[in-house]
Amino acid sequence: MTTGPHQLVPSDDPVLRKVASRAKDARQVADLAEALLTSMRQEGGVGMAAPQVGQSVRVFVTGVGEQQVFVNPEITERSDELIWWEEGCLSLPRLLGDVRRPKEVTIRAIDAQGTPFTVRADGLCARVIQHEIDHLDGILFPDRMEDLSKLRTLTDKEWQSRFEGNEQLREEEM
Repeated sequence: MTTGPHQLVPSDDPVLRKVASRAKDARQVADLAEALLTSMRQEGGVGMAAPQVGQSVRVFVTGVGEQQVFVNPEITERSDELIWWEEGCLSLPRLLGDVRRPKEVTIRAIDAQGTPFTVRADGLCARVIQHEIDHLDGILFPDRMEDLSKLRTLTDKEWQSRFEGNEQLREEEM
């Protein structure tokens, strides 16, 4: 059984600043994971963590390449090479800023069926994983910026063009 999407909590909701609790059983959060995937797609994101929908549990999903569910994720290895990348967040609409993070990470987690797995990721996938784990630790991307004066707000036109691009991508996938 799948559940519908969940509403994003406002950017000032305290759940976004809490360290999320470990899930006791991955199968118990399978419906939440499915709802996160649906919400992520509807919001046009590439990742979404449970705290973003008001659930303080260590679960996130990604949509880079194939969709994937991560329960109780743990980064076990980070590359020494750091790269800058402009990040945004569904919880902080219209804001963008440059964040430096490890280029590659290895992550250990459990899938929605309770099966443990390990993934080595680089590029955008590594970036999304680190961003979503930050959500589970109560950290938002501006907290990682070295110069907050460079945090920028998208114009209405820029904001709308991002959604138009996502709609086009979705139509091409179908």
